[in-house]
Amino acid sequence: MSEMTATATDRLPSLPAASAIGTVHLTVASLERARAFYEQVIGLSSAEQPDGSVLLGGAARLPALLSLVPDSTASPRNPRETGLFHFAILVPTRRDLAVALVRLAQGGWRLDGASDHLVSEALYLADPEGNGIEIYHDRDRSTWRRDADGQLAMATLPLDLDDVLGELEAAPIDASADALMPQATRIGHIHLQVAELEQIERFYSRLLGFDVMVRGYPGALFVAAGGYHHHIGLNTWNSHGGARPAPGSAGLRAYEIRLGDSAAVEQALARVLEAGIATELGPGGGTLVRDPSGNGVLLTV
Repeated sequence: MSEMTATATDRLPSLPAASAIGTVHLTVASLERARAFYEQVIGLSSAEQPDGSVLLGGAARLPALLSLVPDSTASPRNPRETGLFHFAILVPTRRDLAVALVRLAQGGWRLDGASDHLVSEALYLADPEGNGIEIYHDRDRSTWRRDADGQLAMATLPLDLDDVLGELEAAPIDASADALMPQATRIGHIHLQVAELEQIERFYSRLLGFDVMVRGYPGALFVAAGGYHHHIGLNTWNSHGGARPAPGSAGLRAYEIRLGDSAAVEQALARVLEAGIATELGPGGGTLVRDPSGNGVLLTV
């Protein structure tokens, strides 16, 4: 990646505010087990694809949140390697978060954590193959605060689950209407394990055009478009200096970044090519590149 440091010294203009994270593509060793989990415990609808993969979405199905690609020979991913830390499913309201919590409990699934991040409230868990998942809702942007240095104030505080469940007192669960995650559910952000942060920041900020939102977490960086708290989290907590997953490993294949408009994609790709980074055709016709830690990034409009 030395070419990137030599050529990518000027940032791109800020990305369009409409930029967002799209479909997350996962390799799974057991499609049947993974599909059942996402349908029954998470509340997503599924659609089989001609290539044998399965797309998963909320009540509207599209846009797809996840693509599960089966490979029965896939080896478990080493958690010390680079790759997925978690993907984050954004639900529209706090009540929807309460419904998700009840659904998890009824499915007998254990939470790994529950946090108040000031800008959002989140539940944490892992799927049957160890892929990290966050389910969260955003607080209204008018309540987001900034530190004295201008950075967005975020924290990791205990989440009061009883208070979240209190949302259901005025609007109890409807077995039919709440069977699936709401139509507006989407991937709000993705959090990646990376080997280091300096080259990663150059890639996501100077090449792709994301704004750095938070540097205050040791060993982590958060970037976003349009003033969002973060579209991409990047950390070295488990993977500092770590190797990339071996070919054929289960876990993250790639994730989609929708860059808002075609001009933003063209600008980003021009910088990627200038930096000597290889590109290839990705699933669905987007352009696939890899960040300095080997994470697959699918650039689309």
